[in-house]
Amino acid sequence: MAESENALLMSSFREVMAGVATPVTVVTAMDGGRPHGTTVSAFASLSMQPPMVLIALDRRSELLTLIKSSLRFGVNVLGHGQSALALAFARKGGAGRFTGVSWEVDWGVPRLSAAPGWLACEVADVVGGGDHVIALGNVLATEAADGAPLTYHARAFGTHVALA
Repeated sequence: MAESENALLMSSFREVMAGVATPVTVVTAMDGGRPHGTTVSAFASLSMQPPMVLIALDRRSELLTLIKSSLRFGVNVLGHGQSALALAFARKGGAGRFTGVSWEVDWGVPRLSAAPGWLACEVADVVGGGDHVIALGNVLATEAADGAPLTYHARAFGTHVALA
């Protein structure tokens, strides 16, 4: 494929994917006693038997390195009023992202106190996919609270509204 054709394909692909609503999560791991986390929208349920999820992280991600070494990660599913938290964890800064954020270690991973959904996972496998790596996680523990989810669609945060 010619470079110009590839650039057009990438641009078109980006536009199509912007039209897909995704959940917004903060994926976390521990580095000794220090928490690390980043905002991730590439997250999905994978299996019910056994309970599994998948996340995708950039190959250059510091968090990916921690997850591969600790073999554990947390998924904090954000609620509709938490776009500022999503933005804070999307910026560069490693453990500094946790400054001013209420969190605790639960099942060996950082858990954000305000997140309405939470999963603790053990790495089952990692699979390469282009410029990202997919981590498959066996779910060890969960907790859920009521509330509308934070979603990302058309390059903006929003939430889901059920059709009448």
